Formats: sequence, structure tokens, C-alpha cells
Amino acid sequence: MRITVFGATGGVGQEIVGQALAAGHEVTAVVRDPDRLPERLDRAALAAVVRLDDPAAVRAAVAGRDAVLSGLGSRGRRADGVAERLTGRILTAMEAEGVRRLVVVSAVPVGPEPAGDRLVDRLALKVVGAVLADVYDDLARMEAALARSATDWTAVRPPKLTDGPLTGVYRRVVGGAPRGSRSVSRADVAHAMLALVEDPAAVQQGVGVAY
Repeated sequence: MRITVFGATGGVGQEIVGQALAAGHEVTAVVRDPDRLPERLDRAALAAVVRLDDPAAVRAAVAGRDAVLSGLGSRGRRADGVAERLTGRILTAMEAEGVRRLVVVSAVPVGPEPAGDRLVDRLALKVVGAVLADVYDDLARMEAALARSATDWTAVRPPKLTDGPLTGVYRRVVGGAPRGSRSVSRADVAHAMLALVEDPAAVQQGVGVAY
């Protein structure tokens, strides 16, 4: 596939790029700061590295692609609308170029409460939701923008992200979240996102991913 990855210097974005290159895909990386692209990601293997603040370059980066994947999001408790704002740029570029498939990272609290969760799990989710309310509000607005768009979007909703290894063994629920969602590695979120690109059941859906 020919794919474009936004937020390629972030934890999930790095994993998407690395796994996509390893699978033989043609990858264009879109970043806020090219100097933050890790050395472990071979620049020579990338089709291009594009700055997110260059609208013309962003539009060119998505033109003719089979799919666009985004690991963009807040790096702290204050979101300042970053997910909504930057995803808006992606949507504008994709709609201008007629590119449809988009897979983004969101979070479990943005979706419906996992069915059958124990009380302790529900309470833990509410506590996290209160602490990171600004971040989740931003992600909710981002998902609302996706729903209004002309794209075939999927919002992947993980719980707590870890730096654990790629296992390929995790649960996923289309339209909901796995019961007892506690954590999942960034590597496995990237794995799920790449797999969901070609899953028609995930189009215009939120997908919970967790161990």
C-alpha cells in the first residue's frame, strides 16, 4: 500500500512507520519537526518527510494514497485543541484530493462505556476521564469532525498506552471497547491500525483495542 502517516515522531506514529516499512509499504511521514524523527526510522526508506505546517506539502503528501493514518494528539494534560485542529488539516487535504481511507488514534473514554465492566473498572475510567478531561474533550471534537467528513474514517480507541513490545495479541471491539480495558502497547495499537485499514467493518466506526 501507499500510506501517509501523520504524527510520525510520536510514540504510536513511530510504530506505524516502522511496521509499515517492514511490511513493504510505501510510506510518507508528516511531522511537526523533522529533526525529531528517530534515527531508528531509516529516512532513506521513506518516500518523503513532510512538515505539517506546510498546507501545500500536506495536500501533496495525501494525494493518490491508499490510506492515511494519524498518531497525532496531545503530549500532556493540556490539549489546546491539537487533535481537532490538526485532524482538520488532514481532512481538508484528503477531501481536496479525493482520498477516503483514514485511521486515527483516539481513546477509550471518548467511546461508549465497555459493556459489562466491573464497578472498579468503571470508576477507574471515570477518574482518568476527569484528570484528562481536556484531552478527551479534544478527541471527542476530533471524532465529531470525522463524522461530518466525507472520509471513510476509523477512530482507534486504546486505554492506557505503554511502551511494551509488539505482540499482535490483543482484543478489539468495533463500535465499543473490550471489557476491562486497562492498557495496550503503542506497538500493538499501530499493528491494529494497519490491520484495520482494510477492514470494511471498521469504516465510520470507533474501535476499542486493549489487552
